[in-house]
Amino acid sequence: MWWATTVAWAATIFYFSTGTYGGSLTAWLLRQVLDLLGVHLPAVTFNLLHNFIRKLAHLTEYAIYALLLYGSLGGGRDFTWRTRRALLCVAVAGIYSLTDEFHQLFVPGRGPAILDCVIDTSGASLGMVMMWARDRVLQAKARRRAATNESPAET
Repeated sequence: MWWATTVAWAATIFYFSTGTYGGSLTAWLLRQVLDLLGVHLPAVTFNLLHNFIRKLAHLTEYAIYALLLYGSLGGGRDFTWRTRRALLCVAVAGIYSLTDEFHQLFVPGRGPAILDCVIDTSGASLGMVMMWARDRVLQAKARRRAATNESPAET
């Protein structure tokens, strides 16, 4: 199930790279949301916000992708921190990002951007930092639980 979800997410990333999800669509969506909220921005501010949201999407989709890879490589059962697995997830996500940007060479209205690869790989790294932090929090809770369960005679 984990691998199917991971492959489906990779396909979703690929689909987001088509002409359907270019800047004109996201600009239109952002404009609709801002109009709904009654917010009117100068063109420069709108363009900055639009660009920020698009780059944040890159970061987020690759953080999710790396987390799914991590779960898949652990068989959906082992979520303890494994540095080598995390590095492999970041590498796979980074390579996939490069192929995604290459794909955009052939999409009308889209183009490759090495900055997007940097952001994508940073997103995958962020996902692994989140996994590491989760593992540390769970270890600390387990230590506290063990310490409170320890009887005074054992200390």
